[in-house]
Amino acid sequence: MPICALALSMVLIAGCQASSVIAQEGNAVSSESEQPEWRLVIHGGAGVILRENMTAEREAAYTAALETALEAGATVLRDGGSAVDAVQAAVIPMEDDPLFNAGQGAVFTAAAEHELDASIMSGAERDAGAVAGVKRVKNPILAARAVMDQSEHVMFAGAGADVFAESVGIEMVDNSYFDTDRRRQSLERVLRERVRNDADRHGTVGAVAIDQFGNLAAATTTGGMTAKAAGRIGDSPLIGAATYAQNGVCAVSATGHGEYFIRVAVAKTICARVELAGESVGDAAQNALDQVAELGGDGGVVVIDGNGEYEYVFNSKGMYRGMIDPEGMETAIFEQE
Repeated sequence: MPICALALSMVLIAGCQASSVIAQEGNAVSSESEQPEWRLVIHGGAGVILRENMTAEREAAYTAALETALEAGATVLRDGGSAVDAVQAAVIPMEDDPLFNAGQGAVFTAAAEHELDASIMSGAERDAGAVAGVKRVKNPILAARAVMDQSEHVMFAGAGADVFAESVGIEMVDNSYFDTDRRRQSLERVLRERVRNDADRHGTVGAVAIDQFGNLAAATTTGGMTAKAAGRIGDSPLIGAATYAQNGVCAVSATGHGEYFIRVAVAKTICARVELAGESVGDAAQNALDQVAELGGDGGVVVIDGNGEYEYVFNSKGMYRGMIDPEGMETAIFEQE
């Protein structure tokens, strides 16, 4: 081959290789551009939630409540607010809605009182706050946030948590504020029959989010288990069990049979598998829930990673859940949705 022809062919080959590299880089940029500007994912509890057992009116009520919670968090994110502010804003309407087992409408303890738990975590610095067994805090998630922001500690429990919340100006109520006839009937049934059904063990609410700066956050709040012993604490206020967030890795909020979620350290297990094993949040969550199932428990999680990819993963017959981002909103309740 003449030297000039050989040189020309080499130039063409090099040009093709360069074009290939540019195309691959372009695909990577395109993939990154598809990441959401922000995203919020919530749950309102998991369990045996069957379509045939739910009236159309009640299904509509739950869907509306999920949409209200999603919109509350989205309002923060649309305005450039932080992920931690968004998850807090999202769970407050669920704490205020008697449909859910968090805040007003929380289940009764065996002593016919209410003891509520909540936790919140910011992925940016892995700051966290939690309260356990509060009886007078209207919105336990606000007390958890105050622990994170206004104390040197991570968790307060019992009467001390109520005292701390009141000292920093959190709204307080009488314990009877949380009463509902539906929850009282559940308590009476459990005490009479000495057995809990699936609904008596579940009902936690929570949220995870990523903001426009890539910060992750998670929040979880609950009334616990119907007819629980005084002082019993489940997974919801425990960082690493029900709640965890780490920027660039993942954020998790869990709901289910707390004793099993604690033993598996579900939220931290998921994030550790994402960070150390390179698993997707969906695969990592499934692995953690498989461990819960092996021990005899059930429930679910909402998870989101550092790129905004999200999953709802549960091994129960349903989970109240939803997502919102700049492209729109979705909600679901039943297993096959």
